[in-house]
Amino acid sequence: MSKIRALNNQSPPKYIAVEGPIGVGKTSLSKRLAESFDYELLLENSEENPFLDRFYKDPKQHALSTQLFFLLQRAQQLRELRQEDMFQPLRIADWLIDKDRLFAKENLDSDEYALYINVFKHLTVDAPIPNLVIYLQAPTEILIDRIKKRGIPAEQVIEREYIENLSAAYTEFFHYYTKSPLLIINTSEINLVSDDKDYQHLVDYIASNPTGTNFLNPSLSFI
Repeated sequence: MSKIRALNNQSPPKYIAVEGPIGVGKTSLSKRLAESFDYELLLENSEENPFLDRFYKDPKQHALSTQLFFLLQRAQQLRELRQEDMFQPLRIADWLIDKDRLFAKENLDSDEYALYINVFKHLTVDAPIPNLVIYLQAPTEILIDRIKKRGIPAEQVIEREYIENLSAAYTEFFHYYTKSPLLIINTSEINLVSDDKDYQHLVDYIASNPTGTNFLNPSLSFI
């Protein structure tokens, strides 16, 4: 991988969140961006969730415990951000706390969801808002292929219908998302992890401190 061009004293967003469905590559991109911008990296650390493997095997039985663990984990990270003064350090995360409700709505029954929302509201009061959100997309077939290739045993039992429903929920969520500047990228024809040209284009865009909602298309132009 060749060296990425310096940022020429530009001041990129101080807090960036990378989001997208399972298998889309958000963690890999977050790690590369953190290295390029010399940012602190906040990871979801799904391997720390003791309920996740059981959820993939039996979603209905273990959805609430899985979801609450993730919510408590992320709320703790946000609490640490507030304590350390969010506007001094530079950070990038491979999760967005607002999208937590997306998973909850998809996986919980009505009573469980009501309980979850009550806990969510109490834990996310004054949560810091990212200065930029990057939403990664990919078709279901590509997501399934990437999940198979990375070979995490627990993920191999995930059903196609779950991935399709989750992707649709992400699309709807970000269609209405307005809290932060938003960049939507379809990763089916853009390789932001191993292709330096694609990645450099993204780095330059981030460093420009974008506003509003933008799309990165396969021809590498922002619209």
